[in-house]
Amino acid sequence: MNRIALAALMLSLWPCGACLRAEATIDESPLAVEPVVAFPALKWTGWESDKDGVLNPLRPILLTHAGDGSNRIFVPVQQGVIHVFKPDSTETKVFLDLSEKVHYFEKKNEEGFLGLAFHPRYKENGEFFVQYSTKEVPFTTILSRFRVSKDDPNKADPASEEELLRVTHPAWNHKGGTLCFGPDGYLYIAVGDGGKQHDPFNNGQNLQVLLGKILRIDVNAKTENPSLNYAIPADNPFAEIVAEMAAKKRKGPPPRAEIFAYGVRNPWRMAFDRQTGLLWFADVGQDFWEEINIAEKGGNFGWSLREGGHPYSANNLSTSAGLIDPIWEYDHDLGRSITGGHIYRGKKVPELAGHYLYADYVSGRLWALHYDTASRRVVANRSIAHEEATLPVVSFGEDETGEAYFTVISPTGQGIYTFKKKS
Repeated sequence: MNRIALAALMLSLWPCGACLRAEATIDESPLAVEPVVAFPALKWTGWESDKDGVLNPLRPILLTHAGDGSNRIFVPVQQGVIHVFKPDSTETKVFLDLSEKVHYFEKKNEEGFLGLAFHPRYKENGEFFVQYSTKEVPFTTILSRFRVSKDDPNKADPASEEELLRVTHPAWNHKGGTLCFGPDGYLYIAVGDGGKQHDPFNNGQNLQVLLGKILRIDVNAKTENPSLNYAIPADNPFAEIVAEMAAKKRKGPPPRAEIFAYGVRNPWRMAFDRQTGLLWFADVGQDFWEEINIAEKGGNFGWSLREGGHPYSANNLSTSAGLIDPIWEYDHDLGRSITGGHIYRGKKVPELAGHYLYADYVSGRLWALHYDTASRRVVANRSIAHEEATLPVVSFGEDETGEAYFTVISPTGQGIYTFKKKS
């Protein structure tokens, strides 16, 4: 029996997500909200829709802000150029061009520029962090620290790069890549299982590797280990075990102390809720299920023992002890590649208040999910309709005021959308 047939058999014996949801009333009525192009007059410096006679779609991989009171928006493209602009700008400025270092190939489009996060004290120290696939070594991602130019706030200093972490992957896909700072001041890093299908190297469950994990590091300090340009937070779930093994000179490979949570496949994307401090992440599925999770320190989210809340491995026909269920999942009748977002905390669209925004890259559908933290259950999953033929949503982001945006692959350059109440 092949894996697909076996998985289908296991699913037939397993409580489905729809059946579980039927036990409670969930609001699935469409929201009176619609997406609109956010900056219709914006021109992207250096980008051309036609490059040497070949269509060259804009690939805005994420959207974020510096938290420095400037209200500027930063949008990197997957090929390695970070653009910066204000909401009333008509043209972007190039904040940093890493295209000579970033490896991106259209037919293997899960590589490239992947993550950007500004230091919580960026206004004082000018530090920001990026994660990208490097041209130096195949299937390798680099996490680096950069600093802004001393002379121009809209220019980074390309010579300031300080490499912090390098992760080798077995294939070109499942990179993850999101970077974000938590309320604790530590940097969180999403790393996929490294690629191919079915996690053939069991990276998701292997605590000796960084693949298939959410990591947490302290970029404001360094350890005594000269090979690390960062420190490990003392309360990381495996830090004490690593320290104890080293102190007692125990044999065998220790777990990686950087690990905050594990058992993930391709976390795309993750974000902290401004109000509650919870860390939300979506995980792209394999054969049947797309999922949404709330991260827990030391939590095992199941991959590749499970896909979503369902058994995946032939050796795991029932739930394994300690695995954390997703708070929401949907099957491949609705979409085939989840794009995670964030909890809306803006003011312009009160209909979205407290909802988690997410989409499906393949089907182009958009939703707003409401999770009740007291009862620990989803109470609403409401669709956001649009008239576009397709909206290949790559990422969500928010500006300094908390207003929400999402980015799409665009042949016209109009790759940033926001939301408004339906008129």
